[in-house]
Amino acid sequence: MFAAACVITAVLALTNWWSRAVNHRGAEQITKPATTVGAIAIAVTAGAPAGPTTAAVGALALCLVGDVALLPAIDRFMTGLAAFLAGHVAFGVMFAMVGLASLRLGGLGLLVCALVGAVTAVPILRGAERHGLRRPVTAYLMVISAMVVLGWSTGNWLFVGGSTAFIVSDAILGWGRFVRDHRWTSVAVMVTYHLAVVALAAGLRLV
Repeated sequence: MFAAACVITAVLALTNWWSRAVNHRGAEQITKPATTVGAIAIAVTAGAPAGPTTAAVGALALCLVGDVALLPAIDRFMTGLAAFLAGHVAFGVMFAMVGLASLRLGGLGLLVCALVGAVTAVPILRGAERHGLRRPVTAYLMVISAMVVLGWSTGNWLFVGGSTAFIVSDAILGWGRFVRDHRWTSVAVMVTYHLAVVALAAGLRLV
């Protein structure tokens, strides 16, 4: 079941990336949330203990809410922001349940956040301020950074990769929304996002 969930999710993700590349809104509206549902299936079938699995499913369900809220036909940015923020808190709970085995790796995770922030945070926050969103975006950046540090602290390479891909995805998303959008942005956001949620779900296999 786990392998089947991974294969189906991969097909859905690839289809979503194609839909973004060719701007096929109909396919995007189906495949974007469906890929996150696939990640939930990966988490459920990974065979991890009940506690981390429940936290992962809760986090991914919140990501699913955010996915729907940020669909172009809906575009409820604040709803999506709140859902993903809560999802990162749930991922943090999952990491804590798994165990924070390496403070040294956590420090490296903090360095990753600092590097991403040094490149993107100030322009994104300036753009968010023009839309009256500086405070919620700042809060979001703090929460996702904490999630990355906790993810690295587990020592689980899939959690490390997934949490890192998540902050990269959101940095690209924030840049495209608040600084300058590029032709490649929409595809890059989804590629890194799907790598993030799938890695975070599949990481339960190693617990």
